[in-house]
Amino acid sequence: MQAARILVDGQSDLVLDYGIPPEAGDVRPGCRVQVPLRNRTATGTVLTLSEPDPAWKDRLKPILKLIDPEPLISPVMMNLASWAADYYSVALDQMIRCLLPETVRQENTAEKMRKMVHLEKRPSREELDALYRKAPRQAQMLDYFSSAEQMEAPLAAFGTGALNIARSLAAKGFISLKEESVHRDPSTGEQFVPSQPMKLNDQQQKALEEITAMCTAEHKKPVLLQGVTGSGKTEVYLQAVSQMVKSGKSALIMVPEISLTPQTVQRFKSRFAELPSSVAVLHSLLSDGERFDEWHAIRSGKARIVIGPRSAVFAPLQNLGLVIVDEEHDASYKQESSPRYHGRDLAVLRAHLEDCAVVLGSATPSLESIHNALTGKYSLVKLTERADGQQLPLIRILDMKTEGRNKSGPNVISERLRMSIDRRLDKGEQVILLLNRRGFARSIQCPDCGHVVTCLHCSLPLTYHRTEDRLMCHLCGFKALPPRTCPECRSANILLQGYGTQKVEEIMRRTFPAARITRVDADVARRKNAVRTILNHFRAHKIDILLGTQMIAKGLDFPNVTLVGVLNADLGLHIPDPRAGERTFQLLTQ
Repeated sequence: MQAARILVDGQSDLVLDYGIPPEAGDVRPGCRVQVPLRNRTATGTVLTLSEPDPAWKDRLKPILKLIDPEPLISPVMMNLASWAADYYSVALDQMIRCLLPETVRQENTAEKMRKMVHLEKRPSREELDALYRKAPRQAQMLDYFSSAEQMEAPLAAFGTGALNIARSLAAKGFISLKEESVHRDPSTGEQFVPSQPMKLNDQQQKALEEITAMCTAEHKKPVLLQGVTGSGKTEVYLQAVSQMVKSGKSALIMVPEISLTPQTVQRFKSRFAELPSSVAVLHSLLSDGERFDEWHAIRSGKARIVIGPRSAVFAPLQNLGLVIVDEEHDASYKQESSPRYHGRDLAVLRAHLEDCAVVLGSATPSLESIHNALTGKYSLVKLTERADGQQLPLIRILDMKTEGRNKSGPNVISERLRMSIDRRLDKGEQVILLLNRRGFARSIQCPDCGHVVTCLHCSLPLTYHRTEDRLMCHLCGFKALPPRTCPECRSANILLQGYGTQKVEEIMRRTFPAARITRVDADVARRKNAVRTILNHFRAHKIDILLGTQMIAKGLDFPNVTLVGVLNADLGLHIPDPRAGERTFQLLTQ
């Protein structure tokens, strides 16, 4: 009897060995099974198979049942998890939890079902009149199908008590009751206007041909697509994915931030409007039901295009033909909590294991990607012109030290920027302001003794958030109440130092009282669909000034924006990080 190493579902990291009896069937790595666990039955995922040690093989408890004859994890994805576990020095079961989300492993999560009323026989006029006299609600249900000219409708459409009415009609042979699954779509309520492929310029056409050629090449190399902002990289992605879908293959599109996902989904669902269900989304802000349905739609092959941040690299796509990593340089592709992995690097590895093409796109590629391109490991394609023929923006650098000499208030925006914003508002144009620091004040300091309130765990200055009236550590998440006196010398002169997006929002509302101003940062993004709603309102010109952190500096496209102001632009240079200069350059360029 073979042994199976099984990851048992639950909060604890239980990995146990079980025997495989002949009646269990074809148990393979990636299969879901039922196993005995103390005095209860549990479910788990098979990690590996092996021959048990003869000394203890008879003591192994047997697997009770094979839940699904087909593995939920393909051999390729199991290889990916094994490689990642070894390379990033984490337990294999932690990577398996990335491949199988908790909602997929939970027993209490299932498809959402709804009852449907199906018309089996249309009543005659005499039968309908008789029903109106004896049972008017039964007659109304039958009459609904005559007026709606359809054969099926949800039971919920008929109001309370409809189930008993439907059962009575079913007993008379007029209707039948059925159950059907309902796909919980994260984009419910969104409208997608169909779009047509745009005519590519020469550089875009060359990039598309290079990607297409790499998809069919015998020895595939990652393609580094380096294109200036506004060069039309997304249109190249769309047409490359369209070719993949037409050839019967699937595609994975990775974006660095969840905030970018709604815009990317909108573009792809508009382009593939005839098959909207073929585009799926995977990210951490989905509800359990939405994640369950999207994951199974991807695994079953109904959804052949997947869009999401770094965790989407584990999407169970079948017959993968193309992987696209947009803004490949972005630091958010790195997972900061265990298991720590790099989404971009795993995407390149997955493309290698799946024998498909991978495209890394960016206006400011990372230094390691540039090095790989210069040494021939990657194929380099450049887009040096904007797709619409427009010139790159004029950039002005203003020294805020000179601005502050004639000001008594907070020195946040320069006079030149204030006048420029006024002109744009008068013309009905829109403005984006970028400040890569959330919160109200970056620290609390005592002017008498110089004490700065720091995090108990990280020793970093705590940032004050006025909306919550809390001090927060942006590294570990620690929270504390703001002190009213200095913890060291008990002085009451404790002061707020520096400024973040919350304080700038307050200043901007005082400076431009008639403008519609909205803030976008990680605090706002905690609310489900908040960022998508804000960006849709900004696109519809319901917002005049959009203030945000780096979330609004990545791949967003708003034609009515004619001015961008970057506040405290050299802020990122003073972070103790060897990549500080590189990341500041990338952020400002984006």
